[in-house]
Amino acid sequence: MNKNEKMIELINRLNELNYHYYTLDEPLVSDREYDVLYDELRELESELGTVLENSPTIRVGGEVLDSFQRHFHIAPLYSLDKSQDFQTLINWENRIERIINEYDMTNSTKTPELEFVVELKFDGLTINLTYDNGKLVAASTRGNGTFGEDILEQILRIYSIPLEIEFKGKMEVQGEGIMPLSALEKYNETHEEPLKNARNAAAGALRNLNPNVVKERGIDAFFYNIGYIEGMQFETDSEMKDFLVKNRFKVNSIYTHCKNMDEITQAINNIETKRDSFDFLIDGAVIKVDSYRLREILGFTNKFPRWAIAYKYEAEEISTRLLEVQWNVGRTAKVTPSAILEPVNIGGVTVSRATLNNYDDIERKKLRINSRVLIRRSNDVIPEVLGTLPTEEETYEIELPKYCPACGSELYKDGVHIFCPNTLSCKPQLISRLTHFASRDAMDIEGLSEKTIEKLLETIDLRDITQIYELEYDDLIKIEGFKEKRSNNLLKAIDKSKDVDLGSLIFALGIKNIGVKSGKDLADHFKSMESLQNASVEELSSVEGIGTKTAELIEEFFHDDTIHRSLDRLYELGVKSHYEDTKSDEVSFFTDKTFVITGSFENLKRNDIKSIIENNGGKVSSAVSKNTDYLVMGEKPGSKYDKAMELGIEIIDENRINELISEVK
Repeated sequence: MNKNEKMIELINRLNELNYHYYTLDEPLVSDREYDVLYDELRELESELGTVLENSPTIRVGGEVLDSFQRHFHIAPLYSLDKSQDFQTLINWENRIERIINEYDMTNSTKTPELEFVVELKFDGLTINLTYDNGKLVAASTRGNGTFGEDILEQILRIYSIPLEIEFKGKMEVQGEGIMPLSALEKYNETHEEPLKNARNAAAGALRNLNPNVVKERGIDAFFYNIGYIEGMQFETDSEMKDFLVKNRFKVNSIYTHCKNMDEITQAINNIETKRDSFDFLIDGAVIKVDSYRLREILGFTNKFPRWAIAYKYEAEEISTRLLEVQWNVGRTAKVTPSAILEPVNIGGVTVSRATLNNYDDIERKKLRINSRVLIRRSNDVIPEVLGTLPTEEETYEIELPKYCPACGSELYKDGVHIFCPNTLSCKPQLISRLTHFASRDAMDIEGLSEKTIEKLLETIDLRDITQIYELEYDDLIKIEGFKEKRSNNLLKAIDKSKDVDLGSLIFALGIKNIGVKSGKDLADHFKSMESLQNASVEELSSVEGIGTKTAELIEEFFHDDTIHRSLDRLYELGVKSHYEDTKSDEVSFFTDKTFVITGSFENLKRNDIKSIIENNGGKVSSAVSKNTDYLVMGEKPGSKYDKAMELGIEIIDENRINELISEVK
């Protein structure tokens, strides 16, 4: 085999591995084995001085674009008519039946039976891909339906999208670019500036002039329609979906055939009950006529196909009035704004407050007091402000505060954020810091809640985490609501927390940008607090997930004299951290299996179950999918149980998980 043949063989093998990993979620080899093949291909391409257009290496690198070019679609991209009640759907069905009946009365050719399909309405950014001679040759946004923005470079960074397909004719395929919620959560754990929601994060990445943002955010895509195809005809939507799957496009498996409105209604309601279990955002369901022959008869209006309609779930975007902006100081000394709104119902919840990032965010969105604002509620209880809407009412400037709203200290600005320098006696900072220290994932001091800490500040002037371990019975009994039993229980919990896992202690200290996972990763790397305290920026940066900026923050934290004194005092008071390498090399029931945990458990904490599974070679996912091996179920499991039953996933109850845990302890 010559080098050109070897290169083609490597490309085909790597593309096959990418298809199984990114589209089917079924990895065939380890990451290391993949990397060896990938590096071999890169070396061959460098040596031969050529990169084939279907090579996986074209998915990385690339220059930042100067601007987006206009791309004209072969076939127009229509939007969908929308409904938010079932009566509108009934009216839509009646119109369809009338048009078909009128056609049957004037034509001798018999029309197919009227049937429907119901699928998910994804909440992301519509994308349109063009393939010719089996190759991906263009990609664009929907734009105005006639032309959109050329985003081919961005699309190349979505590894589940095939670069080459079996079909050799020209075609356009439509889908939705989405950011999985798990990817959003992972991104926000490792970035100082969190993304607010998955919908805007996906659209922002795909319309970013730097294509690598798509890969950084883990953007993915589902496909649901072929708008144009040469030399081929489909009889049904189901046949078209099978064609997409055959050509290795990622098609969502939630897809229901329906014969009448009762079945359509049931399918829509079923999707809504499962909505919170999906690893992506949806805002409704799409109902389509299954037969392509009937679609041809029904045709289009100026805007919509008559043969399809979207059923939108309760609105998650709505407008209201911005009454004021409240500034609050948190544990990290950052002073952040919150929008106080005229109460409005959104998604069945009355909302009177929304998040704002910082003052730059306020200026960018042109927010003013008394302005009309558009707010969106996605998976979070507290919504975000998207921007302003026109209003004839008088509005007022929002001023950047100069002094801390809690303690009056003069604020300082660092980047786009403002901070209170009074870390020692600013009450909200103290309460947040102490509450964080005592929380379950940190020192796990049961009974030391935020309200109890507030009372301790009032009664004994609690000011530092070290004072928690100096508390005595006489201090607690003074607190309103504390009697003998409660006081003794809290003292026992404080004493119990003195022997703490190293990762938990690192998290408890409240180092900026260090979450639960980062704390565990640092513990796994350095094994002791002393080694961590003496680590250089270079050593810290070598830990997976710890960037240079975070490494500098960690080094700065441990070089602070106040932190040194606090840690020394904690050790004097009996606090000691231990490190135990809990990762097991032995094969167990949990090894290489994926679990989802749901419901409440009588004798176990969900975090403990998660830790045991992960420490014994398993993986814990937040959403049930076809790749889930087992659902660990407690009381009141919710929609995840329904999803598991639908997919035929084996259920493990509390008794069984107890047995399995006892086998690996």
